[in-house]
Amino acid sequence: MELKEYPYVGERVWCDVLDNGLKFFFVPKADFNKTTAFFATNYGGADRRFRLGGKWVDTPAGVAHFLEHKMFDMPEGENALTRLSALGANANAFTSVDMTAYHFESVERFREAYELLLQFVSVPYFTRESVKKEQGIIGQEIRMTEDEPGECLYYGLMRQLFREHPLRDPVVGTVESIGEITPETLYLCHKVFYDPSNMALVVVGRGDPDELRDIAAEILPAGAGMPPVKDYGAKEDLVPRGSRVTKKMAVGMPIFFAGCRTAAELRGRRAQKYELTAALALSTLMGRSSPLFSRLYDEGLINDTFSYSFDNAAGISYALFGGDSDEPDRVVEAVLQEAERFGREGPEQAFFERRKKAAYGHAIRELNLFDEICYNMAAAAFTGYDYFEAPRMIAEITAEDVRAFIAKNLTPAMTAVSIIETQEG
Repeated sequence: MELKEYPYVGERVWCDVLDNGLKFFFVPKADFNKTTAFFATNYGGADRRFRLGGKWVDTPAGVAHFLEHKMFDMPEGENALTRLSALGANANAFTSVDMTAYHFESVERFREAYELLLQFVSVPYFTRESVKKEQGIIGQEIRMTEDEPGECLYYGLMRQLFREHPLRDPVVGTVESIGEITPETLYLCHKVFYDPSNMALVVVGRGDPDELRDIAAEILPAGAGMPPVKDYGAKEDLVPRGSRVTKKMAVGMPIFFAGCRTAAELRGRRAQKYELTAALALSTLMGRSSPLFSRLYDEGLINDTFSYSFDNAAGISYALFGGDSDEPDRVVEAVLQEAERFGREGPEQAFFERRKKAAYGHAIRELNLFDEICYNMAAAAFTGYDYFEAPRMIAEITAEDVRAFIAKNLTPAMTAVSIIETQEG
């Protein structure tokens, strides 16, 4: 096992790749009582088409999320979540567009919970009856969110930005798509994507890294399978499919999202720098301490709901911003006008340095948040970079880097808008 040391942030990480291909990480935190385990697969809602045995396989939307729900079922009729709770562990799971993860934290009986986590995630158990029952449960959840303004707003924007990419569709799928899921579908996707070679295991807290690695090697399948080849459809250019979509709903104030596709580095250290540069660029342009935010806030065009984000996942990347506003079009216009000026002149140097120091400080503070460490280390492992290099990399980002990001990506021609308008009457 390799010990990596990061003296500039006072951290150490034990890491190894097991014979079955599993990426294992242990981050010691002896000053904390709790320990967190995070077991993730490089498989999410966007991974619906893959190659198996020389042939392409298409699966319905929502399989990854459905599989996450069903993995807690155990052959003896017990539920793994119930058993983890009985051990004193605070456990949960989630499915994103490109990752499914099972995690827990505990103070006592960690080893028992850790062994159980490895067991139930690696051994699938489905019956036609349980799958049918889950279709009803998840179908009800889907119906409840179909008329949720935030969901309609977000996927309205995604369908403007993308022509075919599966990010257009909810991670949970639709009532119709999950109705196509069978036990055979679930067993197949588990075999392909829950292979240890496609997974990462992160433990943060107390413990013996050699012992934890050896337990994983003993419980998990011994052999490494072939890494899955994913397909997200034909390559799309960065110009949005459409520029604007509106929908009337029962909201107290209009809400909006505007966004653009970006030309990103998708793998390795360059992907890490690109993600950090994008976040710093958006913060400098429209963060809460920026002149733009202050002006729009003072004019009453935005409020505390205004936010921005950048995502690099499932073969694409995109930036978005939005919130509540009585005049969303004016906000979008103001942001794009400031982006055009920013792209020509760059940020004011002293302000940029303050934003960079703030980003650096946030990255340091994040190293004491166990959930953040676990998620980001797994994501970094799947993308091919070192999460703990982030603070040092932030220090290397220049004003020219953020200027170039805004100038290249945040332009009227590259931007689409989704608006939920207030419903009259």
